[in-house]
Formats: sequence, C-alpha cells, structure tokens
Amino acid sequence: MATRRIISQEKTLLEKDDRIGSSPAASEKSNITPAVPASVIIKLLAFTFAMIVIPIGSYFLTVDRLFSGNSTYAGATAAIMANVVLIGYIIVAMAEDQGDQENEKKGGGGQVEEKKDL
Repeated sequence: MATRRIISQEKTLLEKDDRIGSSPAASEKSNITPAVPASVIIKLLAFTFAMIVIPIGSYFLTVDRLFSGNSTYAGATAAIMANVVLIGYIIVAMAEDQGDQENEKKGGGGQVEEKKDL
C-alpha cells in the first residue's frame, strides 16, 4: 500500500536554503589566503618563461653563428639547454623543500601556516 505525503507542510530546497544567517559558517570570516605562496608562483612563472625563451633563443643564436647553418647541432643545443633549465628547476624546488623541512624542525617557523577545512 502506498502512502501519500502532505506537500503543503514540506519546504522546498530553496526555502530550506534561506536560513543563511543561522548557518555555523556564516558567522566565521572566510579564509581567502592563497593555497600556494606567491614566491612559489613567481619561481614557477620564471622557469616557465626560461623554458620557452632559452631553448628557442639558443637555437637561433647557434644555428648561424656557431654551427654555420647546421640545424641538427643547433637543435641538440636547444634540447640540452631545455634540460639545463629543467634540472635547475628541480634543484631550486628541492632546496626550497629542504628549507621548509628545516623550519619545521626548528619549531614550526615562518611561512608555514595550518589551514582550516571548511
């Protein structure tokens, strides 16, 4: 046997959602700090720019001046320079990670903050 619900007493989802002021999160100020520090973003953008400019620039600088039109050697030079930039990024990232770990060991230092989940 099926039962019938009384619809007039139930609230719709929109009516239930009108109580924004009484929700627990409404009284708290929202945390708008970025998840990643600005220094990390700047390093990433700098290495991205270097990954584009250095290999292409090294190709065009060496193709006529150093290798007398031999594009194979100039392409190899560009590939080597791309790897140099990549290795440089890895070294900088590892040094930054080790610095963060040393700060945590010394007593929870500077820029590391605990984030709250909402």
